[in-house]
Amino acid sequence: MRISIHHQTQYRFDQPVWHGVQRLRLTPRTCAVQQVLDWSMTVEGGVVECAYEDHNFNPVTLISLGAGTGEITVTCAGTVETRDTAGVLGAHTGFMPLWLLTNQTALTRPGPKMRALAARFRDDGNTIGMLHDLSTAVADAVVYEAGHTGATTTAEAALASGRGVCQDHAQVFIGAARLLGLPARYVSGYLLMEDAGAAQASHGWAEVHVAGLGWVGFDVSNSKCPDSSYVRLAVGADYRDAAPITSMAQGGGTANLSVELVVAAHQSQQQQQQCVDQ
Repeated sequence: MRISIHHQTQYRFDQPVWHGVQRLRLTPRTCAVQQVLDWSMTVEGGVVECAYEDHNFNPVTLISLGAGTGEITVTCAGTVETRDTAGVLGAHTGFMPLWLLTNQTALTRPGPKMRALAARFRDDGNTIGMLHDLSTAVADAVVYEAGHTGATTTAEAALASGRGVCQDHAQVFIGAARLLGLPARYVSGYLLMEDAGAAQASHGWAEVHVAGLGWVGFDVSNSKCPDSSYVRLAVGADYRDAAPITSMAQGGGTANLSVELVVAAHQSQQQQQQCVDQ
């Protein structure tokens, strides 16, 4: 499937920013499940300082803000060809050893609720089946409901409250998988949803490294493994490690954030489908 993406993020500050940096993980990488056909990034109100690969092998763009900046706009657009591999990404690559991804982070660290959840599961040789059951259990325990959690909400807190969004589902699942001794990580990206029109939100899901298969994805919020409707941006030990934008600034006061995101089937693909239907 060919997916077109247009993603604009704008920060308006009520006071001047005298010095700041933003780390952007907004460039998808070609891999086993997707090929990036074209991609562009423009920055207004800031300066692109460098581009590099981080410790998780994610493409990163570092931009600086300063000299009294009052507004910054980052616009990304492009086309990605995706493949349905039943959620299987394959072998581990990059700079992070697998054993590091069995360690909990501040956001995934378990408390009594997560330990009780993980204690219900045992890997009897059917690891994939166990992980699907775990995904269902997390979705049942944390009802999808926006407005109750944020970027700093821990997996334990989300599980205790019983409400959250895709970020919380993924981090509870990751923390429980690590309790079961499995390497797990967070994936940020985009999801094309056929029943929601063109306008979409960015998305997050989890991956677990399974012997004999490599990395396998689990989208707890949608009760499925990622397919050709998903576009990967970045991976990390938790949301903070894979967040599309992280910032640090002096000055600026309160920032008003606005996001415009359109994820849609590529126009030529839509036209071809219309011809077939006719």
